[in-house]
Amino acid sequence: MNKVVANAQEAIEGIKDNMTVMFGGFGLCGIPENCIKALSETDIKGLTCISNNAGVDDFGLGILLRKHQIKKMISSYVGENKEFERQLLSGELEVDLIPQGTLAERCRAGGAGIPAFFVPAGYGTEVQGNKEVREFNGKMHLLEEALVADFAIVKAKYGDTAGNLIFNRTANNFNAAMATAGKITIAEVEELVPVGTLDPNHIHIPGVFVQRIFQGEKYEKKIEFVTTRS
Repeated sequence: MNKVVANAQEAIEGIKDNMTVMFGGFGLCGIPENCIKALSETDIKGLTCISNNAGVDDFGLGILLRKHQIKKMISSYVGENKEFERQLLSGELEVDLIPQGTLAERCRAGGAGIPAFFVPAGYGTEVQGNKEVREFNGKMHLLEEALVADFAIVKAKYGDTAGNLIFNRTANNFNAAMATAGKITIAEVEELVPVGTLDPNHIHIPGVFVQRIFQGEKYEKKIEFVTTRS
C-alpha cells in the first residue's frame, strides 16, 4: 500500500463538511501546520475539532476559527485565542471543555478500542453534567466515553514511507494518542525517509495506524508567549 501523498492538499482529500477531525499538538508545539493551512484554503465548514487547544488568533486552529470553519471544539485549554472567546460568548461556537488528562485518555482509549472508563477528575464540577457516577475506593468517579474521529491529523519529526513515526521530544504530546484514534490518520513529517531507515526501537507510532504521509514544508514553529527578563 502506497501511503505517500504529494502534499497537504492531497492529504486532506475526503475531509468534508460536518466531519470530526483530531489535531495533534500542544499549544503551538507539534501541530500539523501544513494541513491546517490547506484546510483553511478550502470551503469546508461545520467541523468538530478535537484538539488540546485552539491555537492563537493568527496561527494553528485559530485560522480555521477565523474563517468560521469550526462549529464545535472539544478541547482542554483555550485561553490564548480571543476569537475563540468571542465566538463562544456570542453562541457561534459550541465548546466541550475537558480536563487535560481526561482528554488525552479519551483519545488514547479511542485508539485502543476501549469504549469508556471512569476517572475522578471533574466530579462535583460543571464537567460532571449528566455523566454516570460510581464510587471506587471511597472516591467518586465519572464515566467518560472514548473519542474517535473521521480523520486524525498529526505532525512528526521523522516518518518513513510505511507510515512509521518518530515525534520530536515534547511534540509527542497529543500526537501519539490521536494517531491511533482516527479512522483515517494523516501524518505530516519534517523528514520523510525510506523504509528501514528508522531504528525500530525508536518508533513511537507504527505505520499500521497511518494511512497517508507526506513531507511538510516551511514550518514556522511559533511560540505562544516569548518571555524574557527585563
